Amino acid sequence: MSITHRGARRSVRILGVASASAAIVLGVSGSALACQIGDFKAEAGCAGDKGQIVITDTDSSNTTAHITVFEKNDAVETKVAEVDVRGSAQGTKTPVDVDWKAKTTYSIEVKVDSGRFHFDQYIKPDLTTPAEACKKEDSPTPTAPSKPTPSPSKSAPAESATPTPSASASSSAPASAPSNAPSPAAGDSNLAETGANSNTGLIAGVAGALVVVGGGAVYFGMRRRGARGNG
Repeated sequence: MSITHRGARRSVRILGVASASAAIVLGVSGSALACQIGDFKAEAGCAGDKGQIVITDTDSSNTTAHITVFEKNDAVETKVAEVDVRGSAQGTKTPVDVDWKAKTTYSIEVKVDSGRFHFDQYIKPDLTTPAEACKKEDSPTPTAPSKPTPSPSKSAPAESATPTPSASASSSAPASAPSNAPSPAAGDSNLAETGANSNTGLIAGVAGALVVVGGGAVYFGMRRRGARGNG
């Protein structure tokens, strides 16, 4: 059985299509299992009031990659953080603590050194942070302790409008009320006075004493005369 030229060309065409299909399938599967720089992505985020750079790794080969973050300032690069990451087909997000600055460029280096994969490249393009950094929580401003308000001092009680009588005035005897009785005329005898202040008792005592003395004198005089008459 002979093969015509047309049949041969058809067979070659079929084989070519099958080979190409197999190459495509193998290429896709190989790319899916390969660790490459295209599997990595970086973005700036915040965790509360602190900045973070989140690395997303969609490498399904479970290869460990070493990530280094550099801050770019003109032509100078300063290393600010580094971490190891492992990816997955669904994409693994790994936060890197970087308190990034607003409107600043960061370059991220990805280094892989495993049994099957070896490369050292940077994620492109470089990461440029937002115009505003993570919002810092306002710390309460310490207030100075309030000074105690001095209480008004108790003032001395005002002096009474009514004058207080002095001690000498209070201790002095009260003035005697005016008597309606007529005062004795000048030159009158003390016998005209009545009451506790008169000298009647004294005068009576003196008169009594004079009477006793006079009586005694009379008695002795009479006795002397009798004696003479008897002699």
